[in-house]
Amino acid sequence: MNDPIPTFEVAVLGATGRVGQEYLGILKDHPWFKVVEVTGNTKIGQKLGDVVENLPSPMSSLEIKESNPSKIESRLVFSPLPTDIAKQVESNFSRAGFSVITDASPHRMDQDVPLMIPEVNPEHLGMLRKNFTGDHHLPPKSKKKGFIVATPNCTTIGLAMTLKPLHVAYNVSKVVMTSFQALSGAGYPGVPSLDIEDNVIPFIDGEEEKVAKETNKLLGTYDEKENAFKPSSIEIYCSCNRVAVIDGHLESVYLEAKDRISDPESVLSNFKSIPQKLKLPSAPERPIVVMKEKNRPQPRLDRMVGNGMSTVVGRIRQDNEKALQYHLLTHNTIRGAAGGAILTAELLCKIFDGII
Repeated sequence: MNDPIPTFEVAVLGATGRVGQEYLGILKDHPWFKVVEVTGNTKIGQKLGDVVENLPSPMSSLEIKESNPSKIESRLVFSPLPTDIAKQVESNFSRAGFSVITDASPHRMDQDVPLMIPEVNPEHLGMLRKNFTGDHHLPPKSKKKGFIVATPNCTTIGLAMTLKPLHVAYNVSKVVMTSFQALSGAGYPGVPSLDIEDNVIPFIDGEEEKVAKETNKLLGTYDEKENAFKPSSIEIYCSCNRVAVIDGHLESVYLEAKDRISDPESVLSNFKSIPQKLKLPSAPERPIVVMKEKNRPQPRLDRMVGNGMSTVVGRIRQDNEKALQYHLLTHNTIRGAAGGAILTAELLCKIFDGII
């Protein structure tokens, strides 16, 4: 695992979209990954630089291709495709032998797809080692089998990140979470300005169900013998709200545990995992940053902590020895989308020789 990492040529599907452009911004200076192919739903055949501004010259000269496996040569594919087309397109790429890292939602709960936060459940990648049958020295079309790895909903990520060390330490049994979610989480064109200005919208379609299911999958186990994911059984209740903030999802969390809770601040702030030990390029030094100010975290002030890859926690308070309250903040388009997927790809490249 200490051998030098080669440069991987990668493709970004849907590169002209909001999150696709976030990928391009992060990847333009990445030490391991070089974007050599991009796709789009429109502007096929045009140069990427004619559609997306402020790109370096090698990237801006790329031709926008169709999201079709027959048009792509790169083994590793990042997919921020819209939900309505992601399911079929990503399946097509996987069947054609590509390694697909997606932050779209359709495959997150599939039984053969790891749902991944690298600090939370890296052991779930064991399913890929069990299932993978390809030879990485062959071109993609010669593959016997590719795979899909999904990243969670942007609201799930901060919650699961903070619950991981607390669950290990105290055996969490129940969670009640209320979210205050940024406009960028709605994608483009998003929420009409006349709906959100001077307003809070107390409903985001499908969000509450996703967060509960995904969090239990993330905090569950991978049974190598049965080659199956077994979700945890935490009771999770969510209320999701859209607020007039550009970036950064704020969440208020109440939890109950089976064991006595002591010094939760240290448990959270001292949490580190494999990405930090391996010093992966996108890994924040501290995945959870605890703030002691009474009025923090705030999206405008704290969303870029750890280059947007850290989850920021504040207002930690304890009413009894088995209950805890706190607020958390996660940058939804960096850690919650492009950055999280790129960190996942880094982990795959580092720990699995030959799988990509």
